Amino acid sequence: MRVGFTFRKEENGVDQLLPFIQEVGFPVVVTFYLLHRIETKLDSVIDSIQMLPQSMKAEPPFDTKKNIS
Repeated sequence: MRVGFTFRKEENGVDQLLPFIQEVGFPVVVTFYLLHRIETKLDSVIDSIQMLPQSMKAEPPFDTKKNIS
């Protein structure tokens, strides 16, 4: 007995993702997805690090002068 599944074609790209999963395998697709997520987060970390000197010049977070009485 053979059971078949049919997938509806949706506008969100699932119809393009399924053949890719069948061709290269589920673990490869998950790896690409996770690498893409990490890349976007690394971009925001890089932007934050590049803006750090400017923000440190604008407002020092603490008083640098020490009161010696």
